[in-house]
Amino acid sequence: HKRFSTLQNNYYQNKLRLALIGQSLFGQEVYTNLRKQGHKVVGVFTVPDRDGKADPLAVVAEKDGTPVFKFPRWRVKGKPITEVVEAYKAVGAELNVMPFCSQFIPMNVIDHPAHGSIIYHPSILPLHRGASAINWTLIQGDKKAGFSIFWADDGLDTGPILLQRECSVEPNDTVDSLYNRFLFPEGIKAMVESVQLIADGKATRVPQTEEGASYEGIQKKSNSKVNLAQPAEAIHNWIRGHDKVPGAWTVIDGQVLCQSNPSGQPLEIEGASQAGVVTKNGLVLYGSDSKALMVKNLQFEDGKMISAAKYFSSGDTARVELTDDEKKIAEEIRDIWKGILSNVAAIEETTDFFKSGAASMDVVRLVEEIKQRCVGLQLQNEDVYMATTFQDFIQMFVRRLRGEDQEEEMVIDYATKDVNNMTVKMPWQCFINGKFEDAENGKTANTINPADGSVSYLDIHSHIHTDIHTSAAKEAFEVGPWGRMNPRDRGTLLYKLADLMEEHQEELATIESIDSGAVYTLALKTHIGMSIQTFRYFAGWCDKIQGKTIPINQARPNRNLTFTKKEPLGVCAIVIPWNYPLMMLAWKSAACLAAGNTLVLKPAQVTPLSALKFAELTVKAGIPKGVINIVPGSGGMVGQRMSDHPDIRKLGFTGSTPIGKQIMKSCALSNLKKVSLELGGKSPLIIFSDCDMDKAVRMGMSSVFFNKGENCIAAGRLFVEESIHDEYIRRVVEEIKKMKVGDPLHRSTDHGPQNHKAHMDKLVEYCEVGVKEGATLVYGGKQVDRPGFFMQPTLFTDVEDHMFIAKEESFGPIMVVSKFKDGDIDGVLSRANDTEFGLASGVFTRDINKAMYVSERLDAGTVFVNTYNKTDVASPFGGFKQSGFGKDLGEDALNEYLRTKAVTVEY
Repeated sequence: HKRFSTLQNNYYQNKLRLALIGQSLFGQEVYTNLRKQGHKVVGVFTVPDRDGKADPLAVVAEKDGTPVFKFPRWRVKGKPITEVVEAYKAVGAELNVMPFCSQFIPMNVIDHPAHGSIIYHPSILPLHRGASAINWTLIQGDKKAGFSIFWADDGLDTGPILLQRECSVEPNDTVDSLYNRFLFPEGIKAMVESVQLIADGKATRVPQTEEGASYEGIQKKSNSKVNLAQPAEAIHNWIRGHDKVPGAWTVIDGQVLCQSNPSGQPLEIEGASQAGVVTKNGLVLYGSDSKALMVKNLQFEDGKMISAAKYFSSGDTARVELTDDEKKIAEEIRDIWKGILSNVAAIEETTDFFKSGAASMDVVRLVEEIKQRCVGLQLQNEDVYMATTFQDFIQMFVRRLRGEDQEEEMVIDYATKDVNNMTVKMPWQCFINGKFEDAENGKTANTINPADGSVSYLDIHSHIHTDIHTSAAKEAFEVGPWGRMNPRDRGTLLYKLADLMEEHQEELATIESIDSGAVYTLALKTHIGMSIQTFRYFAGWCDKIQGKTIPINQARPNRNLTFTKKEPLGVCAIVIPWNYPLMMLAWKSAACLAAGNTLVLKPAQVTPLSALKFAELTVKAGIPKGVINIVPGSGGMVGQRMSDHPDIRKLGFTGSTPIGKQIMKSCALSNLKKVSLELGGKSPLIIFSDCDMDKAVRMGMSSVFFNKGENCIAAGRLFVEESIHDEYIRRVVEEIKKMKVGDPLHRSTDHGPQNHKAHMDKLVEYCEVGVKEGATLVYGGKQVDRPGFFMQPTLFTDVEDHMFIAKEESFGPIMVVSKFKDGDIDGVLSRANDTEFGLASGVFTRDINKAMYVSERLDAGTVFVNTYNKTDVASPFGGFKQSGFGKDLGEDALNEYLRTKAVTVEY
């Protein structure tokens, strides 16, 4: 006990009493993490509430009962305010911690604590000082960015350095991407580490040199005009360095425009060495060195933003001038508005249809009256919701009348392949906001046909930045038609998507086969067939998502009504594995979309093709732009960015347990986004001597070899009762020998190739470990001697509980069998549950009492009795323990993508 007390005392000896001076979500995270480390925050000094909303730092501190002070200023005319300083000194801080402090703090506050004050700065001091340091990092084209924790002085950014961290600057980094990727998450860790160094007496003080760069702020509009008489790279750096208000700007055709996010028709630009070019991808600008850069968006001085590619489109730069005939029609439409809005004295240009009292039936009447007046006009109810004022409605109407506002036809640069008696057409670019586009970073990757190791498809574009996809999904959710669509209409679109998938099922199954190695007949029935069923099932749920009324205690004489609403979360991210590329997409995205969310989806790096084909079908189904976005690429880069992204509210992941843990950690640290995880498994299958032997052999084979073992619920270990063990093994070997291993596109093939070479090599190594540990290799264990990644169906017996292959998942066609003593039900249950995984399990017995007893005690999310692999779209699927949490499929899956809001009304 003495030893424990000593350790505990040492722990608390190295903790400090802290005052936090600052604001923002960054300050909130620093505060929370310092408290977790055991430090005592004795006071939080932040800014007054703005528009009735408290700063995030104040919110969390007030919940904890920490004293919070909201001073609008600390000094007046350069002199400290006595009352403010005295209130600060009263808390008795030993150290001031200043994360992103925007106020000027007097030196008698800075120097007051025993340990002084430390402050965060977003640059590697002495480059760059000043409030716009991160902007100047980009403007100057620095190859390194980073931050400093330093000891505050009267300059607030010239004091000695305590700690610094740096990161590389990517060619297309912006202020936001640097902040979200590095400055925010790593800055929080560094602030906490710095406090601990001070508490432990290990903090350093490295004087800053006088050499360096200190710049004026760039917040004035006069300081942010683009100088186009310089090389393209310098222009690019200037624009991305000004991607916050006011934004870099120039004059085009006499109009002031802001430019952002730099990759026809000529466009003269003030000060440019040559005319820009408006292309389908954006505005191309040329520097003085004749090198080009791409501007994606333009913003007018009045705040309206457009795609640069649409600069010359009618209505994008100026309002449409009406002809005399169009003016006559406009007046007729004004009369129609007046007839509907009878309570409005006159229909002005600014009259808003809905604010004037119109309802949904009035929308139908308006559209139908106008269509009756203009036969053949393509006008939809949704158009009224997108143009609610009379002047905007007339502008929309005239463009539609002229045929200028038609939806652009989707352009797809297919890769084609003659295979499986058909020509498959495969999109290969990223899918963003309803269009296929090249990756922003230009990176591409090959996909390999596992049947022969050849390149099945060249140059899949791999988008390592998810910001543009997430922005599209966020806009689609917040201002697009998806969020305002009637649930039943949303279901209609999902039904249509399912119909299109069925129409293209042979092509989808072929793509799935050449990309993942799935046997074509299985891909057609399961990979694609169940995907279609999943979308149809959840399409039916769209208009059946309901809240409920709740009786609560009434505060007489008033009465109360309390009810709940089920609401979508917003932008959701989905990361899917390579074993069932399209089916895993369907399992997660169908529920997500039915709930009303938008999504950013990352297919596995090695199997992106069916997801991109699916994206094409979503456009044909009429799914609005931005609702679904597909981001091929590396899990380490794209997946991590999804976990960290502050605008993503939910992440659904299927994959390995170690990666799932990392994702969960990142999601918590970023914005506490909701998570559902379907992770690894080592599913036990118990076969009792009273089983139906024929069925147990057949289903036992399927439990392991289905989809060449690349199956999350595969039976990772079979327990066979001793009295039937040898007979069972003999029968299994007979069946294995009958299996036809070969080309997955041949209709008679039973067993196709493993997904990719690295996995194939892992399976061979797995078998070698099993033999080395003393298990009996009855059959297989090696790669098939032929081109491609074919693994022999494999059978191990005499597997003891301590062995590697008894504990670890192979995720391949490897049957691992252990015997158990006759009648030892509790003993085999104990062995079956002796794993950290709990995804699925199974039992074979004719004894219904035994079956129920065992199923109740198996610790897994799914239990199969006298069957295996029997999943259905209506039945929830998900694991226990380190196999994850959350459900796919069934009504339960909807709850993963919904939130519950409680509303109480007093009347």
